[in-house]
Amino acid sequence: MAVKIKTQFGTIDITNEVIATVVGGAATDIYGIVGMASKNQIRDNLNDILKKENYSRGVVVKQEENGVAVDVFIIVSYGTKISEVCRNVQKKVKYNLETMLGVSANAVNVYVQGVRVMKD
Repeated sequence: MAVKIKTQFGTIDITNEVIATVVGGAATDIYGIVGMASKNQIRDNLNDILKKENYSRGVVVKQEENGVAVDVFIIVSYGTKISEVCRNVQKKVKYNLETMLGVSANAVNVYVQGVRVMKD
């Protein structure tokens, strides 16, 4: 499925893959995020941190009437306040979707799939 935006010049289709890339890039820029995790950890591999080309495995985009709902699966760094990191992810994902793609995010659900100790 894709988000369709109608303009005076025609229709713009934005695929879920593009939305997932924008969401993944926004989430991994936040302090305290180790990386993106897969939504199906058992099937994909429990310990993998997703690379840029696989962000769509860690993001679920659901089409709604007047926007999208996004589920983001992340791995958080040990020692950070998880609630604050998740709140920052929600704000940045919503902002990036609206400014980069012109898509309104009705809901940004953040799922913490793990906590990792980062080496200095």
